[in-house]
Amino acid sequence: MRTVLAIFLLLCSSFAHATKLREETRQAFSRYDQQLQQRFQRALKSPSFHSAKQGEVAIAAVPGVPEIPGGIIHDWVGVVFVPGTTLAKALALLEDYDHHKDVYKSEVVDSRLLSQKGDEFRSYMRFYKKKIIGVTLNTEHLARWVQTSPTTAYSISHSTKIAEVEDAGTNHEREKPPGDDNGFLWALNSYWTLVQKDGGVYVQCEAVSLTRDIPSGLGWIVKPFITEVPKESLHNTLDSTRRALISGR
Repeated sequence: MRTVLAIFLLLCSSFAHATKLREETRQAFSRYDQQLQQRFQRALKSPSFHSAKQGEVAIAAVPGVPEIPGGIIHDWVGVVFVPGTTLAKALALLEDYDHHKDVYKSEVVDSRLLSQKGDEFRSYMRFYKKKIIGVTLNTEHLARWVQTSPTTAYSISHSTKIAEVEDAGTNHEREKPPGDDNGFLWALNSYWTLVQKDGGVYVQCEAVSLTRDIPSGLGWIVKPFITEVPKESLHNTLDSTRRALISGR
């Protein structure tokens, strides 16, 4: 047993600092995100939520995501219908960054609003996710929430900083340089659409993220985190939003 543990720790140790975000990877993700923004703006003219069923979170991978050098783009879209709530309540919940750590506590360890200027919000969130290995990330985001009618609103949120935390929760805690780490998350942008109708609110979120690619030899450690976490996190976010709105938090 000790031999197995020693091998596991050695492999994890050898994996540290194994990759670095390359400029060509960053640019490829940026190009994809720009195309996504254009598609999102077109979709806002006639939002559709046919796949949403009451009480269920519908999740699907967005087709046509390109392969890029040095990384992987993950693009998932999810929608949930929340009966008996209003657009105003949904906006109040999603804009309350100080309490995201309470609403989304399965993954958000800490959160706070850094600043607000009109409809723009700068926020901080500390994420923790475990999938074979545990990863803590300090992140900052810039989001714009826009209400386009009494029953419709949208948001575009972009990460402005993502730093992996080493020895989180200890006296030796420190942030690794963004983009020079294990590559579990290099970027996270989200596109929200809220529509009040049918006696409730449809909440849709498309989350696009950038991670490292899967290294040969250590895929059994890294692959579950890289391939499964984006979908799981989006599902948890939408389900937690639904639960909070239903409970009237």
